Amino acid sequence: MGTYSPLTNVIHGKDLILFDGVCNLCNGTVNFVLDRDHVKRFVFGSLQSEKSKEILLSYNYDPEALNSIVVITKSGKLMDKSDAALHIARQLPGGWKLLYIFKILPRFIRDAVYDLIAANRYKWFGRQDACRMPNPELKQRFLDAY
Repeated sequence: MGTYSPLTNVIHGKDLILFDGVCNLCNGTVNFVLDRDHVKRFVFGSLQSEKSKEILLSYNYDPEALNSIVVITKSGKLMDKSDAALHIARQLPGGWKLLYIFKILPRFIRDAVYDLIAANRYKWFGRQDACRMPNPELKQRFLDAY
């Protein structure tokens, strides 16, 4: 299991979502979570940032693998692909928790669907030239603020 040493104060008591910062689908997902995460369960970081790469290396996870959303839970567990997406949905208020029922499907099936979307995300949703820059109010919820 990895360690939080570079970010202990930032993510203490929160789940960390690492996402492809130039992917429109990924940025849309972050906006979706931010709009619904009123109790601030999550902090965010782009997979392209040095801090995110450092964290991923501490988990022996390839920091150049930009094809998955990654969640590191407040307890220190790293999840990626469909496990990460379902974990996020389960933490959101309202009916989004119901998506967690897809956890009953074998992971290889869930991840195959995830991989199909991830492989085509730039073609289907586009990409940006730079990572998202949060407004000052949201900046404290992103790793780059620390």
